[in-house]
Amino acid sequence: MSRIGRLPIAVPAGVQVELNGTNVKVNGPKGQMQRSFSPLMTMAMENSQITITRRSDVPAERALHGTTRAVLNNMIRGVSSGFERILEWDGVGYRAELSGAKLVLYMGYSHPITMEPPQGISFMVDVKTRQIKVLGFDKEQIGQVAADIRKVRPVEPYLGKGLHYLGEKIRRKAGKSGKGKK
Repeated sequence: MSRIGRLPIAVPAGVQVELNGTNVKVNGPKGQMQRSFSPLMTMAMENSQITITRRSDVPAERALHGTTRAVLNNMIRGVSSGFERILEWDGVGYRAELSGAKLVLYMGYSHPITMEPPQGISFMVDVKTRQIKVLGFDKEQIGQVAADIRKVRPVEPYLGKGLHYLGEKIRRKAGKSGKGKK
C-alpha cells in the first residue's frame, strides 16, 4: 500500500468537502475548488477525515493512489490557509513593482514587462529584500505563474543575475582566467 496514499486527510474547521463519486468540491475561507479524479480510486469521509483506497495493486492504480491523496490534500490546504511561492531578483538596475494588481518587472530590457494576475492569484513585492510573492489557493496555478515570472529573466550562470526562487541553488560557472597558461 502507498505510504502517502493510505494517510487520512484531516478536514479543518471552516472547510466543506463534497464527495460525489470521483468529483470533489472543496469550499473554504480562501476560495472554492472542484476537480474530477480517476474512477480507480475510492474516497470516503468519516469524522472529518477523508480516506482514499484503491481496488488492486496494479501499477497504474498504485501510481495514482499517492498522487490522488496529495492533490486532494493540497486542495484542502489551499482553501483553508493558501499557498505562496517566493522569487528573488539579483542584478544592478533590476527591480519590480506593483501597479494596481499588476506586476511590473524592469529586468534589463528596453521596456518593462507587465504581468496580469489570473483569477485567484495576487502578487506582493518587497523592494528591500528584493522578493516577489505569488499568493493564492491553487498550488498548481501558483507554481505555473511563478515559473512564468521566472522565465522573464532566468538566472545566468556567470554572475548569478536574474530571477530565481527563494532558496534555489544556482550553479555558477568559472569565468575566463585573464592571465595564465602559455
